[in-house]
Amino acid sequence: MSINTIGIVGAGTMGNGIAQACAVKGLNVVMVDINEAAVQRGLTTVAGSLDRLIKKDKLSAADKDAALARIQATTSYEDLKAAQLVIEAATENEALKLKILGQLDALLPADTIIATNTSSISITKLAASTQRADRFIGMHFFNPVPMMALVEIIRGLQTSDATHDAVKAMAEALGKTPISVKNAPGFVVNRILVPMINEAFFVLAEGLATAEDIDAGMKLGCNQPIGPLALADMIGLDVCLAVMNVYVEEFADSKYRPAPLLKEMVAAGWLGRKTGRGVYRY
Repeated sequence: MSINTIGIVGAGTMGNGIAQACAVKGLNVVMVDINEAAVQRGLTTVAGSLDRLIKKDKLSAADKDAALARIQATTSYEDLKAAQLVIEAATENEALKLKILGQLDALLPADTIIATNTSSISITKLAASTQRADRFIGMHFFNPVPMMALVEIIRGLQTSDATHDAVKAMAEALGKTPISVKNAPGFVVNRILVPMINEAFFVLAEGLATAEDIDAGMKLGCNQPIGPLALADMIGLDVCLAVMNVYVEEFADSKYRPAPLLKEMVAAGWLGRKTGRGVYRY
């Protein structure tokens, strides 16, 4: 299957990052969000990211203009009909994703592949909500999408080989390194990463060290480029909590219980960089 037009539902951090990665590699993009303000914010973010690449001599002004010209920003789902692959990149909320996937499934041509950028929700369950479960797959990008090389390609129980192979090839065409993963809560990377972040909140709450020293310890002692608490602020504390709640529900194992401090910060609205305050102030 030849994929030359990508649909993206969601113009937020992940959606606009995926749009940029696709457009820079010559693919046409249709990026949809709920209102004009949201899609314009997404476009502005992409333009700013491309400007930074120009300053680093990694992109020319002409390449920037060409990439932006390939992105159609819209509020109409109807415009997604031109895409061979549509990636759902909405907030990590199962009910919301199911609603969006239902709309897409009813609208899109029968041979269109639908992918979800979920970081923890069952691909098999999401696929079963559609009439094209064999053409449904997980395509988990990592933030910031233009910079991060990894894409997890997650097969649901129903995903066909042809769908897997087409999406894997598309990820490679973007210059990404895909890994093939079976469906399970958190898949591979977040199954390991988010419990580590959660444990850092337990350590912080117990007063074993300051946030700065916890992050410094993991950076210098484990060769991580960013400490777990700073990473939580980048990901969003609400997203980290949502993932841990999925693990608790799916595994029924107390080792995945969310740290009370993480829950408290989310309740306070301290979600990280996007709200100006999380573990750190921004």
